[in-house]
Amino acid sequence: MSDGPKIRTMSRDDVDIAIRLAAKEGWNPGLSDAECFYAADPEGFFIAEKNGEPVGTISAVRYDDRFGFVGLYIIAPGSRGKGYGTALWNHAMQHLEGCNIGLDAVTEQEKTYMKSGFGTAYRSARFEGTGGGKCPEGVVRLEEVDFAKVAEYDRQCFPSSREQFMRTWLTADGVTGYGVMDGDRLTGFGVIRPCAMGSKIGPLFADTPEIAETLFQALTALVPGRKFYLDVMESNAAAGELARRHGLKKVFVTVRMYTDGEPVMDTEKVYGVTSFELG
Repeated sequence: MSDGPKIRTMSRDDVDIAIRLAAKEGWNPGLSDAECFYAADPEGFFIAEKNGEPVGTISAVRYDDRFGFVGLYIIAPGSRGKGYGTALWNHAMQHLEGCNIGLDAVTEQEKTYMKSGFGTAYRSARFEGTGGGKCPEGVVRLEEVDFAKVAEYDRQCFPSSREQFMRTWLTADGVTGYGVMDGDRLTGFGVIRPCAMGSKIGPLFADTPEIAETLFQALTALVPGRKFYLDVMESNAAAGELARRHGLKKVFVTVRMYTDGEPVMDTEKVYGVTSFELG
């Protein structure tokens, strides 16, 4: 439509605009998220502009020909109700054509996404806690682990390979990761990163609840007296038990939805979601 917004693919610098909008919405993005997100799919970030000013953003990361993920879908408060969001959404969906598309929706938008062809898979809860304690024995710094082993483990816990994203995620400023090894086999790993408020743990993947516990303790020991956040799939009872055991406070809930059903991955190993924006 002639009075609609101009929609274009974001540059790397434009992603900072989306991160700032996310921060204003209270989503508490990581301080290095823009760089990491952009690495996942430089063609998958879109911005809507009106009279040269940004009015909305969306990410539509295409991990491969079969799976994509939507996030950072934000219309600036003063530009809502004008159809800009619909135009931006339709543009993003073209980029993900042919993919099973995932997203994490706020609960009040679940029915809206259902009308767009998404079905609910499960709910996830964000938990808040305060760091402290000692780092337990049995963990190694993740940079000491062969990246191929990390990427292989990550692929078990995610619907697609995402090696370029993970390389950037693990080496971003302020990020610390730990792994647990059984001989030369990686049996779990976790990452913590600084955010606008506190820090976030994610991913937190492990073969067993005991390994997840060890990694959790190691990561939270890095932020003594400071807030941290852990996003837990409610379908993984052991992950929820970890949060309850440590007295974490549930602060909000999202709904994971897909257009073509829940993809195959080992959800029992997922004790902490990597990111609500990129899956």
